[in-house]
Amino acid sequence: MAQKVVVTGGTGWLGGAVVKALLARGHTVVAADVAVNPAFAALANAEPALTAVSVDLADAAGISALLMSVKPDAIVHCAAIVGVANCAVNPAKAYRVNVEGTVNLFEAACLAGIKRVVNVSTEETYGDFQSAVIGEDHPQNPTSIYGATKLASEQIGRVYARQYGMECINVRTCWVYGPDLPRPRMPKTYIDAALKGEPLHISTGGDLAVDQVYIDDTVQGVVLALEKEHHRFDAYNVATGEAPTVSEVAQIVNAAIPGADIRVDPGPYYPSEGIVSAKKGALDISRARVELGYAPQFSILKGMEKMIELSRAELSNRSIDK
Repeated sequence: MAQKVVVTGGTGWLGGAVVKALLARGHTVVAADVAVNPAFAALANAEPALTAVSVDLADAAGISALLMSVKPDAIVHCAAIVGVANCAVNPAKAYRVNVEGTVNLFEAACLAGIKRVVNVSTEETYGDFQSAVIGEDHPQNPTSIYGATKLASEQIGRVYARQYGMECINVRTCWVYGPDLPRPRMPKTYIDAALKGEPLHISTGGDLAVDQVYIDDTVQGVVLALEKEHHRFDAYNVATGEAPTVSEVAQIVNAAIPGADIRVDPGPYYPSEGIVSAKKGALDISRARVELGYAPQFSILKGMEKMIELSRAELSNRSIDK
């Protein structure tokens, strides 16, 4: 059944992909973001079912006014300061956006009578994985500012669910990648270097095994969580269920791009200088498979092949434009 949905962070990388998927499924969408980029404004002008609105989650009155005027059936909450490195640089800003902003959103949703929020969360809420594959019941002991703020968002949702009956469904994804990834993180950095014919040798990090999810699969999980009529659980792992090492991903790039010279030596992985990654692995996605009908379409090999293909095409287009 078609719904009216507000997507926070709706003109960003992941949020924008969610918006486009919802439009393709016949929903009416309001993409709310702190700033609306020109490309998305043009898309909104051309698409009657899409409205793009500039609003800051720090502005409690502004987000409340938006939800009261739109009266959506549901919210997909993608807005956040994303990533261990980004949050470590400015913890106070991460708290304001990821925690205070979520409080403002849930409070406004409660006042507007909205009954469902799908919250995009992260494996960082788990902290160090205690086994090679973990399910949703794994302890949540984050080791990063990012993970702590996202766990706070989940817990805030549970408070509103308990006190006000506002359902909050948490989609925990893991190292999402794809074309135009907006952060200088692997595998984008590997692919960019390889396509430019530049060697990239990194002295540590190759041992980290981590579930890596192509963006289309993350979007699939979010949409399925939104559209499911009744939920028995409030959290779902949305990933691949497999955990290649960082070094193995580098080798995929080397095999796919002639002349590529990407090497990541053994050792711990550092998201940024001085910050060591939590121990990771694969996410058990059996709950999402059974409850949501989630079926990831991209193995790491297939996802990397698609990302390389699209990145190569984008690089070619830029060269032509020059």
